[in-house]
Amino acid sequence: MIKTMTFAILHFSVAFTITYLLTGSVVIGGAVALIEPAVNTVVFYFHEKVWKGIESKNAMQPVSA
Repeated sequence: MIKTMTFAILHFSVAFTITYLLTGSVVIGGAVALIEPAVNTVVFYFHEKVWKGIESKNAMQPVSA
């Protein structure tokens, strides 16, 4: 759990820093640092669903020698 928390802090920090450097705005940097990880989490969920479907389809195909 500690590794997950430190990664989350790192992710928020990178998102904030890059956005702040690009815009010069603390407000926009903070908003992006909060919104981007939330959106990324939802996108990752659907990515995993699609990926599992692809893996299932590939597992059902016969292996040719």
